[in-house]
Amino acid sequence: MKVALGSLPSKAGKENEDFAAAAPGAAVLLDGAGVADAETGCVHGVAWFSGTLGAFLLRSITAHPAWSLVDCLTHSIDQVRSLHGDSCDLAYRASPTSTVVAAREGNGVLEYLVLGDSSLLLAQRDGGPAVVTDRRLDEVGKQLRGRMDELPTGSPEHTAALAEYRDALTGLRNRPDGFWIAGPEPRAAEHALTGTVPLEALTSVTLLSDGATRLVDRFQLADWPGVVSLLDAFGPDELIRRVREAEAGDPDGRRWPRGKAQDDATVLHWSLS
Repeated sequence: MKVALGSLPSKAGKENEDFAAAAPGAAVLLDGAGVADAETGCVHGVAWFSGTLGAFLLRSITAHPAWSLVDCLTHSIDQVRSLHGDSCDLAYRASPTSTVVAAREGNGVLEYLVLGDSSLLLAQRDGGPAVVTDRRLDEVGKQLRGRMDELPTGSPEHTAALAEYRDALTGLRNRPDGFWIAGPEPRAAEHALTGTVPLEALTSVTLLSDGATRLVDRFQLADWPGVVSLLDAFGPDELIRRVREAEAGDPDGRRWPRGKAQDDATVLHWSLS
């Protein structure tokens, strides 16, 4: 199993709320989230939540090959809940959450799970790459972010609008008319996107947080075949470097409106050939 991993926090010295790890035949990536500048009700914080859930999930999907990835995620969320249910307010509406991407090989297939707006990139031997992304958060967000996108990123007005936007999103979290994400409620796992692909059809599997997919889905400075070629040739660090270069060229978000000028960016590239 050959894996290359790259990750950068949104700013130097700031805690990275992404988490990614691999074990023989399995990989996970999580992108932690809270509400900007708001209390979470959790004494541990967002990075603790995504990292702890990620560690439990990787252990679960390798230790229990007969369990589905949904069952593994349900079990892992419940395990994390048991660790801090006595010390943290898990009913608080801004409690820490995380996207989840998980992949596991076995019996000649790759099994995958995607929950939230991180992505799974499947490079196929025949045809172009396939991308699995849970777009429910994006679809809800488009209805709420109009005022925010009109303001310069990082300005006081933008910061206030961003807080309002995230607060509104929190009210739609883990609801049928909103979106689903890993948090205190194990049943969210049941709403993940799942599937299987024959291993022989793939050359690589890549897990990406939305801070890393910006080069394609927000900046449109690359396409997915180009990203696969870039990762195969130069690895995750080069993809993240190009994301940072684009962000630096548009610090106010005028060309590409966005909530954060820079975001945590993580890429786990698993080569199968």
